[in-house]
Amino acid sequence: MTAPTTIAVAGDAPYEVVVGRDLLDRVGEALAASVRKVLVVHAPTLAREAESLRERLQSGGTREVLLAEIPDAEAGKRIEVAAFCWQVMGKADFTRSDAVVGIGGGAVTDLAGFVAATWLRGVQVVLVPTTVLAMVDAAVGGKTGVNTAEGKNLVGAFWAPRAVACDLAFLDTLPHNEAVAGFAEVVKAGFIWSPEILDRIEAEPDAIVDPASASFRRCMELAVEMKAHVVGEDFREAGLREILNYGHTLGHAIEHSERYRWRHGAAVSVGMMYAAELSRLAGRLSDEVVARHRSVLTSLGLPTSYRAGAWPQLLATMQRDKKSRAGMLRFIVLADVARPTVLQAPDESLLFAAYQEIAE
Repeated sequence: MTAPTTIAVAGDAPYEVVVGRDLLDRVGEALAASVRKVLVVHAPTLAREAESLRERLQSGGTREVLLAEIPDAEAGKRIEVAAFCWQVMGKADFTRSDAVVGIGGGAVTDLAGFVAATWLRGVQVVLVPTTVLAMVDAAVGGKTGVNTAEGKNLVGAFWAPRAVACDLAFLDTLPHNEAVAGFAEVVKAGFIWSPEILDRIEAEPDAIVDPASASFRRCMELAVEMKAHVVGEDFREAGLREILNYGHTLGHAIEHSERYRWRHGAAVSVGMMYAAELSRLAGRLSDEVVARHRSVLTSLGLPTSYRAGAWPQLLATMQRDKKSRAGMLRFIVLADVARPTVLQAPDESLLFAAYQEIAE
């Protein structure tokens, strides 16, 4: 068996992301010795794994471990769900030296992190992401939050985890469509930082989304390394971290339009295609790199277009997005592969023209 890969995340509260298989024992090892109570937050489909984790954490009899099952996917990222977790912790007399563990997809790790960040103004949290998206994006970086009726992730906090365990064994039974959608964030890492990812996708687009393949693991590690470097340099998104929003400005608007029925990766895929077209029309990106976006994304079965009539609603949602500043829209675009830059306050006619290039 290949040994786990450990990727360090620097910053004021440094931690490690471990990528490998059979990593659940590392959760207990990551918790401080002072922890006496642990809340394990999990999705309904992971009840058996959460119970297994509870048994491991309780081994030795020094810890009390409670389970909190929350709704699956974005339905779990609501303030009412966070309040339910706070209630469980309050009734069990959780102190500042206790902990939260989140096991599940990106919505679960976001919610678990938010609960940990806000309980007694911050307790430690260990994350066990179980989807491609959560492993390379949501669980790494310390962004936590919940959704509101006005948009996604508008309420949240920056709170670094104690550790992240990316156990690839969870992906063996992940539905193919979900793995592909999550891989959109890996593609993003390729376009903004690591061209090796794009090269590997183009060389073997079918095998690349097979969790058992060496190329899949390599691309996952590259994506985590990229995010670890970026958030280690810029934890609170004051500068470099903004490049991680590539494809997300329109992507979040699409998710909102679809009432979060679309997978996040599918929406970001369309968002990246839009950002590429926007950069081309702004005179910053070549036709060849735009075409590479379309070929890479479609080779994986990811969408590159959206409804033509949706533009007015999408624009209004983007203007409310947390990534806008002083009412001005900001887009991360590319000057070339691995050369992200900011396009600030583009004219609405340019925005509309770029949307026509991806409208269906």
